[in-house]
Amino acid sequence: MLYAQVHLTLPAWVHDAVDTARDYPSDADKVGLAIALSRQNIEAQSGGPFGAAVFGPDHRVIAVGVNRVLAHACSVAHAEMMACMLAQGRTQRPRLNRDAGGATVGPITLASSSQPCCQCYGATVWAGIDRLLIGARAEDVMALTEFDEGPLPADWVGELNARGIEVVRDIQRDAACAVLRAYGELGGQRY
Repeated sequence: MLYAQVHLTLPAWVHDAVDTARDYPSDADKVGLAIALSRQNIEAQSGGPFGAAVFGPDHRVIAVGVNRVLAHACSVAHAEMMACMLAQGRTQRPRLNRDAGGATVGPITLASSSQPCCQCYGATVWAGIDRLLIGARAEDVMALTEFDEGPLPADWVGELNARGIEVVRDIQRDAACAVLRAYGELGGQRY
């Protein structure tokens, strides 16, 4: 029998870890939440060391995500993908920065504990993200864990900028790397 549906979930602890009424005014606040989610994901043994959050123009959380690849045996269950899919479901907008009539809604910000891999890079374009905030770099991920982040265009930041997506890197990079390092020291267990 063929499967006719996909069912992806975040771990139950997420409900207690995120305050959707809270304002996250600074870029550091936004990335700080993504890093906290990545840390809790490895501490709870519910997934890999990656967290992400989508924020609306009011600086409040629309949705969050953590890595759930092994938990769901699904290669697209990356933190950024989970956050974007859940934000799209919550808003009922396939492009988060456009309403049903095509009017601008935003800016929409995606904060990630680490630089998006090649898969999540593409999703950033198509999900309607206006700002991408990043903690650790891809080279940090690959140096501190066993993950392969895949190929990106040589000037991937320039490519996103050309599409109207502002990229801000190295926000709380040391804190993001500490989570990656802790995960690597656990033997690179992939939950």
